[in-house]
Amino acid sequence: MIPRRLALAAAAVAAGAAALTVAVWPDGGDGGDGTPSAGTSAPAESRSASPTPSKSYALSETPATIPAVREHEAARGPGWKPGDGGRVVVGDDELADEGKLLAGELKLEYAGDAEPRKGDVELALTPSDADASEGRDESYTLSVKARRVKISAPEEAGVFYGTRTLKQEVHGERTAPEGVVRDRPAKPQRGFMMDIARKHFDAKWIEDRIREIGDLKYNQLGLHFSDDQSFRIESDSHPEIVSRDHLSKAQVRRILKLAASRHITVVPEIDSPGHLGAVIAAHPDLQLRDTRGVASRGAVDISKPKAAEIVDDLLEEYADLFPGRYWHLGADEYQALTVSNPEASYPQLAAAAREKYGSGARIQDLATGWLNDRAETMRPYERGLRAWNDGFFRGGTEKADDDIDVAYWTGKEIGAREPTEYLKEGRDVLNYNDEYLYYVLGEPNTFRYPTGQRIYEQWTPRVIRGTKPVSAQYDDQILGGSFAVWCDLANAQTQEQVARGIRMPLRATIQRLWDSRTPSPSWGNFVKLADQVG
Repeated sequence: MIPRRLALAAAAVAAGAAALTVAVWPDGGDGGDGTPSAGTSAPAESRSASPTPSKSYALSETPATIPAVREHEAARGPGWKPGDGGRVVVGDDELADEGKLLAGELKLEYAGDAEPRKGDVELALTPSDADASEGRDESYTLSVKARRVKISAPEEAGVFYGTRTLKQEVHGERTAPEGVVRDRPAKPQRGFMMDIARKHFDAKWIEDRIREIGDLKYNQLGLHFSDDQSFRIESDSHPEIVSRDHLSKAQVRRILKLAASRHITVVPEIDSPGHLGAVIAAHPDLQLRDTRGVASRGAVDISKPKAAEIVDDLLEEYADLFPGRYWHLGADEYQALTVSNPEASYPQLAAAAREKYGSGARIQDLATGWLNDRAETMRPYERGLRAWNDGFFRGGTEKADDDIDVAYWTGKEIGAREPTEYLKEGRDVLNYNDEYLYYVLGEPNTFRYPTGQRIYEQWTPRVIRGTKPVSAQYDDQILGGSFAVWCDLANAQTQEQVARGIRMPLRATIQRLWDSRTPSPSWGNFVKLADQVG
């Protein structure tokens, strides 16, 4: 017989062993569902000699999004889906707009600065030592852990991009995978440009495109609103030039407000000294004519001071309307410089060039001076300036100001310079390559509607002209690129047809601007993904 005190001691040891039994979970954490981590005691009500382990999770897969995320640290866990009781909380008041937008999209409650809890999405601003492109840091981190999401970034734009990733991850009742996304764009300028001069697009259509490109992490919308056919925005300084179908300033302000909420800068373009037909229609005395009296389509006579006065009036008026960081000065296809002997055809321009810039000056110098003068008009507004590549000329007595970036669109023009000429000069370049990125209505001349597949498989930001990339040594000077819709034959497609036609090219373009490395999914899988993520 065992003595009573020994029996009591044995019982105590057995009880202690039972009390110290713990569950070791597959992910080394809390299983994502509130169960305790290894090395901690289970709550009293769950203690037993034979605990039931929680569900085991496979290692998570990289999120499937457009554009693809740059880095993903896989983990084990249930991931996250929007559900009953889920909220969006923000750690900084500056993120209220992003938080309310996401809450509305995912049908969650917006809870302001409440303490985050299980089921919530938390948005936060965090300091960063990362190098910012052009003064901006668009990186973000998205963490999915323990049935909670946290999106943090150094700046509001990065937080917004993180919410776009999350929105795509859970689209169609999918689940955001467990783990940590660390993401950032390869190029700081990612644009979509619309020719709203030749074809009138209504405000709702433009707003729909802003929502679309915002979800894709584009950050610029170009508006080319003045051309030979029409002038499409209300004007107070020169109402006589405005076309019947146009956007009111109130509509433009709503467009700008929506764009700002998506961290998209609207880049206006008033092209000059060519493509001013709408201005000339109201001021025919400004039209450029050769020695035979033949008018040059869309070109103003830049020897006449009144031409500069009207254009400067417009630049100053719309600089007040558009508060963004960039401005497009145009400068392409000035007809006086497309003839074999400009000085003989337009002696008034040749005389003005010599008077202003010296005896050796030519008409191209007068055109360069025009560009620099328009840049000077815009400088008080502190905008980043750009002009089309065929507005920069080789040689001559005058040189385009150093702070004007090159918007390179074509090498098909007479005397077109190679992209490397500008890059060797130290200029920054934006890629509008008409071989891949020009959607020209009606496919005039040699244009064909671009396909997303061709962009996805062949184009990179270094392919600036034709199909051949420039050297990688110039990569930092290539600020980004822009997909462009031009409406040369305006009635060739309806607004709805344009929207359908550009859908996949827009997605392919942003993939290569966000990450210029060769994408891993096949084109067929990329198309399927586009349907999955909305």
